[in-house]
Amino acid sequence: MPELSRFYGIVIQMYYADHPPPHFHAIYAGRKAAIDIETLAFIDGQLPARARGLVIEWATLRQDELREAFRRAAAMEVPVKIAPLD
Repeated sequence: MPELSRFYGIVIQMYYADHPPPHFHAIYAGRKAAIDIETLAFIDGQLPARARGLVIEWATLRQDELREAFRRAAAMEVPVKIAPLD
């Protein structure tokens, strides 16, 4: 699973040939969550409140890049890295 970004101990990943809806995976402190790219709703799993807020803030800023990364991963292409949250 390609790693797209890493910030504040949070790892953002995306599976190759993953199922719709377009989403990404966030991992923090042993917890995992899948987040819908369009709505930024958590569709599976959970994260601590602070990590959840950081992931949503990051994804809001990077939504277009996440859409392109999902398109590439779904086509079995390597998605490009996405800048972390500063």
